[in-house]
Amino acid sequence: MQYVFDVLNRSGLLKRDFDYHLIRAAMVVIFAWFGYDKWWQSEITGLLPLITHGPLIFWMPAVLGLKGTSILLGTAEWTFGSLLFLGFWNKKLGALGALGATFSFIATFTIFPFVPGAWEPTAGGFPAMTLVSAFLLKDLVLLVVAIYLLKQDLSRVVEAQGSAGGRDTHAYGKVTA
Repeated sequence: MQYVFDVLNRSGLLKRDFDYHLIRAAMVVIFAWFGYDKWWQSEITGLLPLITHGPLIFWMPAVLGLKGTSILLGTAEWTFGSLLFLGFWNKKLGALGALGATFSFIATFTIFPFVPGAWEPTAGGFPAMTLVSAFLLKDLVLLVVAIYLLKQDLSRVVEAQGSAGGRDTHAYGKVTA
């Protein structure tokens, strides 16, 4: 058992900020991929039943139309993903991306209790999930990840301002002007 722990210790898993950078990279990939999907009619049409039951986003198709909703969501996701990516080098931009991601996942996770077809009737309903509820449940983890990145980036911005007189800090601790 100790051998396994020693190997893991030497593997780099315990390297400072490895998890932080890995989580950031995962969120960038998620926003890039989900944002890409929003540009296709089939994706936004498939999401329409979810969007129309979201207490924070139900209005979008009625106000923006299907195409406008698709453009807004795709652009927002690519913007948040780009800001998160830039957060590798600029924590202020990373914090903006994490803030946008937080709002995004609040908006999507709040659909969870209201969406029809979320609970499997043949298994007795709640808590037996269908693919609909499973799809939305992942947003709980993504919301927590977004909040984690927001906290990390904000604390690093505040720390850099305190120690560098307002200058930004590079992802690996180098102070930049």
